[in-house]
Amino acid sequence: MDFLQYNREAWNHQVDKKDKWTIPVSKDEIDQARKGIFSIALTPSKPVPTEWFGYLKDADILCLASGGGQQVPIFAALGANVVSFDNSDNQLNQDEITCHENNLSVKTIQGDMRDLSVFEDESFDLIFNPCSTCFIDDVLPLWKECFRVLKKGGVLLTGFSNPFMYLFDQEKRDKNILEVKYTLPYSDIDSLTDEERKRYTDINDPLVYSHTLTSQIGGQLKAGFHLVDFFEDNWNGSEIEDKYFPSFIATKALKPF
Repeated sequence: MDFLQYNREAWNHQVDKKDKWTIPVSKDEIDQARKGIFSIALTPSKPVPTEWFGYLKDADILCLASGGGQQVPIFAALGANVVSFDNSDNQLNQDEITCHENNLSVKTIQGDMRDLSVFEDESFDLIFNPCSTCFIDDVLPLWKECFRVLKKGGVLLTGFSNPFMYLFDQEKRDKNILEVKYTLPYSDIDSLTDEERKRYTDINDPLVYSHTLTSQIGGQLKAGFHLVDFFEDNWNGSEIEDKYFPSFIATKALKPF
């Protein structure tokens, strides 16, 4: 299976069915951002601390695998120069439509987040990468590319899934039962039978990979980043895991001078 192409089409389908991660921000939120009042998320519940961003006006920002009209228009309304790079055409279209309707400027590029060769070295002040590394099989090329395209002193903000999320039998989880079934790292490609995978492919849901903390956090460090802050998050009480452990992690990493 060409998982990248499959996930591209699957996320296009998520837009068509109006999944919550494809619904753009409102005009009111954009108007507030023009005044410097904003809230942006890397993970499902907690907003990113405002001090993580620094000065955004005229900053060169890469919104990486961040399509959907949720973050890009806010950054643009704050006065940043924004490029949206995403695997899904329809998610990029959400960014374009929302920005156009609100007289905001954005450049959109469709592609694989592991390959940022379209960008020159040291092109961006900030990379904003909300939870999306679960849709690629290897995060190490991603961190290396992020390091390359960031300017010295630039910041990488990323959110990702706690690998513990992928230990459990999904069908039982949907019934609020957590029963360990899988070894880590997990993937819908390698950990499931063809019949089990149909649970997702029959309804055009994206396929996912878990990644170890060694590859997520250690990979950023190995690429050259300095980890300067992080926080944990959950589903805001909507999922069974919230009773037992945080399902998401967000990190702030710095490319040293």
